[in-house]
Amino acid sequence: MRKAELERNTKETQIKLSLALDGKGESNLKADLPFFVHMIDQLSKHGGFDIDLDAKGDLEVDAHHTVEDVGISLGEAFNNALGDKKGIFRFGSAYAPLDEALSRVVVDFSGRPGLSWNVNFTKESINDFDLSLLKEFFHGFVNKALATIHIDNLKGENAHHQAETIFKAFALALKTACMIDPSKGDVLPSTKGLL
Repeated sequence: MRKAELERNTKETQIKLSLALDGKGESNLKADLPFFVHMIDQLSKHGGFDIDLDAKGDLEVDAHHTVEDVGISLGEAFNNALGDKKGIFRFGSAYAPLDEALSRVVVDFSGRPGLSWNVNFTKESINDFDLSLLKEFFHGFVNKALATIHIDNLKGENAHHQAETIFKAFALALKTACMIDPSKGDVLPSTKGLL
């Protein structure tokens, strides 16, 4: 199985993380941000990734550092677990609905970090969780995963549904991009010969 374990310790956060790409969608998540934990659980369950996360941060300041650093840690873990990226599909895209909401996420493990974020939440927060922090999570992820990701919330009236469709589509797109393509064998999916 393709796995990664890491710790990230700063003056603002302490994060322990383990990731198994070829898992069963099982998660053990500890962070004092219930809504954010709910989103990471979506990623684990629908992507089939096993994620163990213990994140502590300076929540007395606000949740920014914790959310961003979890994104950084997860991105680094995905990059480490993918290794040399030989034989992976590299690209993945998915749509996910939840009632009235619909989101699309497109992923490319290109070796170049980039985020296109087209999301307008219908409210600013859910249970005191600032929804603008989700963009910071994805910025952190792309920078360390060395991936280009386009995220579009196409419709939605309920902000919880909007966020959940984003994470479900993200999980499904990541799952495809990380999969081994049997037709590629040990070939790197790039005309440059480098990712």
